[in-house]
Formats: sequence, C-alpha cells, structure tokens
Amino acid sequence: MWTKRELSTLKKLSTPEKVQDLLDALPYRCADGHLSARAALRDNMAHCFDGSLLAAAALRRAGFLPALVDLCAVRDDDHMICSFRWKGRWGAVAKSNFPGLRFREPIYRSVRELALSYFEFYFNMEGEKSLRHFSKPFTLPDPSAIDWETDDSQGDHIVELLTRKPHYPILAVRQDRMLRPIDRRFFKSQLVGVNLKGVY
Repeated sequence: MWTKRELSTLKKLSTPEKVQDLLDALPYRCADGHLSARAALRDNMAHCFDGSLLAAAALRRAGFLPALVDLCAVRDDDHMICSFRWKGRWGAVAKSNFPGLRFREPIYRSVRELALSYFEFYFNMEGEKSLRHFSKPFTLPDPSAIDWETDDSQGDHIVELLTRKPHYPILAVRQDRMLRPIDRRFFKSQLVGVNLKGVY
C-alpha cells in the first residue's frame, strides 16, 4: 500500500515533465533487481525499471496511458522507458545513468521513431553503438491484479510479461558491421554525472 506521503508525491507528478524532474533528482540505483514503483520513492534512488514503473504510476493518475518499452542491446545493459502519447505523438520518461537515455518530447509518430531517437546515445564503454531491438509497448496490468506499484516481489513477473511482447530489430541484416564508433568528444560528454559503479 502507498503511504499518504507517497500518494501526495504522486499527485504532484501531474505531467511527464514533472515526473522526469523527479527521476533526474534521484540518485541512480546501481544494484540489479526488478523492484516496484514504490521502491524509487521509498529508497530515494532508482534505475530504469523501477523508475519506469514510478513514471507509469504517476502518469496513470494524471490521465495518460503509459506503456513500457524495452530497449535491448548487445554487449551492454538493456534499458526500460515509459512511453506516453500526447495529441497522437509518442514521447517517453526514463531514468538512466546516462543523460542521453532519458526524456523524449512527444514529437514521434511511432514507437519505432521513438526508439530510434535513442540509438546514437546508446553505447557501451568500448564506444560501440549497442542498441539492437525495441519491444511493442506494454500496458501494465491493473495493480489490483498484479501489484507492480507497491509490491517488490512482482517486478520479475512484469519483466516476464514484457519479454513475451514482440521485439523488433533496429538494424538491417549485417548493418552492425558498418556502424561508426562513438566520437570520443561525444563519448566524454555523455559521461557527465554518470555513476561509474553502475556502468556495464
């Protein structure tokens, strides 16, 4: 169950921008594991999974229809974003250790366009562009059926459900052989504020 204080915080997160501001203010959670939306507020830290659940819990209450999108990588961590729609266009709220993998304005015509907007910012510590697949948006079940909002034990179940969703390739066949490594100046710029303990 949410506490009164936690519910008060959720009610204040009435726009995607306000949700993102809160996620940006939270320290990055380096530990693995799939926790609840509540865990981010309770522990005052988050990674992409519990951050996305917190975003979904807040945006549902604000009248949006949030859906999780799984971004899958090679030789790198996967990433979870919470997508939303505004006037028919797609945007996203996200918690990440890296600044370029966070918020997206709702300007994208499709989920594929939204996923592609992360491509140039998605790289491993070897400077390799690593994003390869994205999932079909996953609308979370009602918390009365699966309590992903406050029960930490349900996180793995949500991951299992999301994994069953179709995933689509980013690249054409053998296109990965042609990718240019990340420019070193850009690489350094994207490490600003990064907690290196949480890097793949």
